[in-house]
Amino acid sequence: MTGDNTLVDRTDSTNRLHGQDFFSIIEQMRERNYLGEFELMVLLALIQTGDDAYGLPISQELANHRRRDVSLGSVYAALDRLERKGCVSSALGEPTAERGGRAKRYFRATKAGLRQVHETRKVLTRLWHGLPALKGARA
Repeated sequence: MTGDNTLVDRTDSTNRLHGQDFFSIIEQMRERNYLGEFELMVLLALIQTGDDAYGLPISQELANHRRRDVSLGSVYAALDRLERKGCVSSALGEPTAERGGRAKRYFRATKAGLRQVHETRKVLTRLWHGLPALKGARA
């Protein structure tokens, strides 16, 4: 990592990430407040669902991709964290009779959230490319 917080490619000819670079990436992730795994998945599901989505369709989109149920409460908790980080914004819609007079809370990704998605993808890609071959390994 250089003084301006940009990473320097220090991979050798076998495309392995050196130990000091791994720790630099981890430190950079801490400094930039990178998204947690579930937060990233929720943000990606929100983007996939489209602007002005609310918790249920975001949860369903995420469940479809994960191929298992996702707690609506955990999705809303992640959306709250993402909003505090400036990655999403929300607005209340009009109250509806079918919701007992309650309004839906609609979410959309912010420019900062989209930047976080791209940055996280870059870091994860560098980490993946730095892994030695996983010969014979099974998931």
